[in-house]
Amino acid sequence: MNGKFILEADENWEVAPIGRTATLSGPKQTGAKNLMVIDAVFEPGKQHSFHHHPNQEEVIYVVEGVLEQWIEGEKRMMKPGDSCFIPAGVVHASFNDSDQDARIIAILSPAMGEDGYEVEDVFDRPPWNTMRK
Repeated sequence: MNGKFILEADENWEVAPIGRTATLSGPKQTGAKNLMVIDAVFEPGKQHSFHHHPNQEEVIYVVEGVLEQWIEGEKRMMKPGDSCFIPAGVVHASFNDSDQDARIIAILSPAMGEDGYEVEDVFDRPPWNTMRK
């Protein structure tokens, strides 16, 4: 394959616990082996609580809205144009406590497994289960 155009009109949006997501590039969508790219909309009040990607680095880029982003014990309020880098295995979380959607582009590398994405939730374990209280 020489490459593939992914037009906005062709994005395949799926309902997700955070709101909705569309995979822009991954093993199934483009045959990518090293990149997993996700367009994600966090609806008001939705979150991806504390988790990590054991073997994947991640960049989160905020496209619209405001997102409360955690990397380990550090919290920042991220707005459009802001981004963060998360090394493999580092616990992080994203929360939308606003009354508007927050949209991000998440880029993970390398693509892992058939779906291109690996995640281990830790929000129910100390110290993460008390981090936002």
